[in-house]
Amino acid sequence: MRFLITGCSGGGKSTLLDVLHRKHGFQIVPEPGRRIVRAVLAGEGGALPWDDPVGFARKALALAEADWKAVSHVSAPVFFDRGLIDAASALAFHSGTPIETILDGRPCYDETVIFAPPWPELFVSDAERKHGFDDALQEFHRLEAVLPALGYRSVTLPKTSLEERATFVLDALGLTC
Repeated sequence: MRFLITGCSGGGKSTLLDVLHRKHGFQIVPEPGRRIVRAVLAGEGGALPWDDPVGFARKALALAEADWKAVSHVSAPVFFDRGLIDAASALAFHSGTPIETILDGRPCYDETVIFAPPWPELFVSDAERKHGFDDALQEFHRLEAVLPALGYRSVTLPKTSLEERATFVLDALGLTC
């Protein structure tokens, strides 16, 4: 089982995944985009989303696919913080290539996707997230349209405590610890 948690930037996805890992023992895969930005800022070279969005999206897509392959042997549920759909959506938006073409032949997640809504009170720009809330909303709306078009069913996270969100995710996906 491969579960995607996606949605609005700054919506609490990474923090929720940390709870699912630490308190509930699930394996998680960190967000590709943040890892790329950290590496570039540390001097490893590469594209940043604010300088080269197409190059960045291509690198995020490649990393998300490598992440998928790295856990392909795992039989237990795995949660992905963003991933192939997010990277493909960004690449489609910035390059004009249809998302179906970008994703053709790539692995898929389980049908139910956990979707983090905009939560302005949580959103913070930082060295790795330079875009503002309006850009995050645009990305959110692109993902909101892409998921059902690709055959996914999104379940929106409630704006509640972390533990309540974790319980909600486990219930929505039919998982127990």
